[in-house]
Amino acid sequence: MIIILQIVKKSILGLLAVIIDLGDKMYATVKELENITLSGDLEKDIALFKNIFKKEAILRVKRVKVRNTVSFDCAIMYFDGMVDSNQLNEGIIKSLITVDRQNDSPTLADFIETQILFARDIKKQTKVSDILNGIMFGETILLIDKSKEALAVDTKGFSMRGINEPQDERVLQGPREGFVENGLSNIALIRRKLQTPDLCCEVMRVGKRSNTMIFICYLESLANPKTVRKLKEKISKINIDGILDTNYIAENIRDSKYSVFKTTGSTERPDVVAAKLLEGRIAVVVNGTPVVLTLPFLFSENFQSDEDYYLNFLVSSVGRILRFFSFFLAVSIPAIFIALSSFHRELLPTALAVSVSSLRGGVPFAPLTECLIMIFVFEILKETGVRMPQSLGHALSIVGGLVVGQAAVEARIISTPMLIVIALSGIAGLMIPRLRGAVFYLRLLYVFLSAVLGLWGFFVGVSITIIHILSLESFGVDYTISLKRADFQSLKDTFWRASWRDMMKRPAFNHNIIRSRKEK
Repeated sequence: MIIILQIVKKSILGLLAVIIDLGDKMYATVKELENITLSGDLEKDIALFKNIFKKEAILRVKRVKVRNTVSFDCAIMYFDGMVDSNQLNEGIIKSLITVDRQNDSPTLADFIETQILFARDIKKQTKVSDILNGIMFGETILLIDKSKEALAVDTKGFSMRGINEPQDERVLQGPREGFVENGLSNIALIRRKLQTPDLCCEVMRVGKRSNTMIFICYLESLANPKTVRKLKEKISKINIDGILDTNYIAENIRDSKYSVFKTTGSTERPDVVAAKLLEGRIAVVVNGTPVVLTLPFLFSENFQSDEDYYLNFLVSSVGRILRFFSFFLAVSIPAIFIALSSFHRELLPTALAVSVSSLRGGVPFAPLTECLIMIFVFEILKETGVRMPQSLGHALSIVGGLVVGQAAVEARIISTPMLIVIALSGIAGLMIPRLRGAVFYLRLLYVFLSAVLGLWGFFVGVSITIIHILSLESFGVDYTISLKRADFQSLKDTFWRASWRDMMKRPAFNHNIIRSRKEK
């Protein structure tokens, strides 16, 4: 029996090795095309691309014979569904078959580019790899007989989702625009907010097989050149088959990869990105996702809301303070309750201690077990409410939160004080969605330490958390730089939001460059 299992194991491993080897060979073949150029023979070039895309059903190749004042043969190649049919028909095909001008250009490709075609952008291409990149991005390729130059015509016209307000970043007052999955459209949305030539937008391609376009945006006069250079180096070192979302980039470039705290920001709102760029930060736009990364990212940004800057600063400051307080409640209330009810009952008022003890009578679980059960049940209900269809989510929350909770208390499975504590902790955690993961792990850490050491364990957990936060960096910038200086200008946008008249300087990591209409 053992011998048979070993034979089967070797066979499976051998088959996997063959599959991986074939995949590597296919990728190596694509890489080899970088050094191949067009032959100039129309039939051979068409055969080359058809062989490359031999299993591609949406590739279209249309031959056109021009027999007017000039005569030449050419072929139009594109992916069906990725080009604008009107631009293709009117700007290319109709222009070719109705040409009535003599060729007075040095080459046929120059003549077609300058005097025949009408398109937004036309590029000459000689390398097969460049042509492949263009056609896979929605361009139409014009192959010309007896010419080693092809024309890549911008006819992109694939459908995309309309510009709407992001579901998770709704505001009562402020812009309603949100990013879409088209990277070029997202860049246009940013440029509409920042109409200045100082805005730089550099392009990189990442992903062995996806070849995803990544745009790095920053204001040249404000962004730190070292940070921009460091970001480019990290992105260029990413070794992955495909990039489908910004989180692929974030996990590969963040400084502390195993920290529960984010060191890169994310948003779907163009106005938020524009505001970050004006502070000297950098934005990373990935084609194919509406989520944009911003960096450096500071700890205080976890408590900032998009709406803070569209409402009166007094109102916004109240919300900001409540978020800090809610973070403390979310991670500490269960741990403090367990410590007081198990180790330090003398610290509770007599009436409260008697009430808690009487309400816990008949509950079969220890406080730690009871707390863990409630935490995980609350997380399950929260996840289910998010994943379920919207029409069922409200009904689920009512059934799970009211009916099941009340039944569990009446059946003496869970005590009433513990249910109140976990519910308050969970509701407080909803006020800080950017720290959702951190709240969950810190809550569990503090609960375990408090169940073993009481309040001393809680204080040990808080100390470990503070030391960890103080040690974090985001692209060379201290994660808590905005909290370490006890002056008004440094704290003006942390625990509260000062008025615009008082926010005269940019964040400390940007060397406090003065905000002024007269700045050069």
